[in-house]
Amino acid sequence: MRGLGKSRRTSRAVTVGLCAAAFAAALTAAAPAQARETGKAAHWELKDSGTDARFRGLSAVSRNTAWAAGSKGTVLRTTDGGASWRDVSPPGATELEFRDIEAFDARRAVALTIGEGEASRVFRTDDGGVTWAESFRNTDPKAFYDCLTFFDGRHGLAMSDPVDGRFRILSTSDGGRSWKVLPGDGMPAAQEGEAGFAASGQCLVSAGPRDVWLATGGGARARVLHSADRGLTWKASDTPIPAGDPARGVFALAFRDRAHGLAVGGDYRADQTSPRAAAVSGDGGRAWTPAGRPPPAYRSGVAWLPHSRTSALAVGPTGTDLTTDGGRTWRTLDTGSYDTVDCTPDLGCWAAGEKGRVARLER
Repeated sequence: MRGLGKSRRTSRAVTVGLCAAAFAAALTAAAPAQARETGKAAHWELKDSGTDARFRGLSAVSRNTAWAAGSKGTVLRTTDGGASWRDVSPPGATELEFRDIEAFDARRAVALTIGEGEASRVFRTDDGGVTWAESFRNTDPKAFYDCLTFFDGRHGLAMSDPVDGRFRILSTSDGGRSWKVLPGDGMPAAQEGEAGFAASGQCLVSAGPRDVWLATGGGARARVLHSADRGLTWKASDTPIPAGDPARGVFALAFRDRAHGLAVGGDYRADQTSPRAAAVSGDGGRAWTPAGRPPPAYRSGVAWLPHSRTSALAVGPTGTDLTTDGGRTWRTLDTGSYDTVDCTPDLGCWAAGEKGRVARLER
């Protein structure tokens, strides 16, 4: 029986690998216009969300199940691949701005609202959004929380813009039911004007049981901070993505393991160009190399394709780009507007953005 079990696991792994290869091949099969005409390439298929909220928070659980969180206190959930969406917004949250959501499955999720002082809050649901519990409300007027991430079903972090000269880290060890502020003595000093961007829920990301990365902008240099001990101590590295302005920097990160990472960003102002809007790291974020051919404009979200060591998607208000060489070069696949993107092991990729736009990648 042990041998049979191993054979089945191997067979499943091979099947998933073949499907992932076909999935990546479908993405590169044709240009966007040709894809629509021939149906040979993967493409975003818009789903009717029934709202005009702007979704910067997105958590994909599978090809069928996804959560989206955004403006006007809106949280939506689908369990049928986007054919229908249930409004599961927390009661009384219409004045709040959700910018990040992390879902464990179809029933359990943790969502973050952003803003100064008490506008920054964390909510948790265990019943698919039927009820929510507010598990954290910021009381420091100097704090402004941007993003959250989870290492597993219990351990997670949230990050705030600098308070008294250092980024502030919030920690949970019970799945988001309670939170505590971590000591700041292991955090490097922030640059003048440095902050995180609450643009896609990807300014704080994790990989594995202990590694976490924080993206910054607004200072003289756009940086990535890395912690290998769940946020207790951090080391900062400069990136080649331009900064030096409150609108410029690293907006999103994605790590497929504790070594290989992607960074995207630029200048979010529509009338400004964004050269060198992407970078890649192969050593856990200690060093960053600019993309040889970056996305053509500002990008706010990025995600590795499932089971791929070289392919990833980046999204922004002017389009979606694909890399098939680990972030060294990018090419545009779609010109639709999206703020964030997330992919799942069963080959489900979702994107969300302005005016209620939610889409699933189809092929």
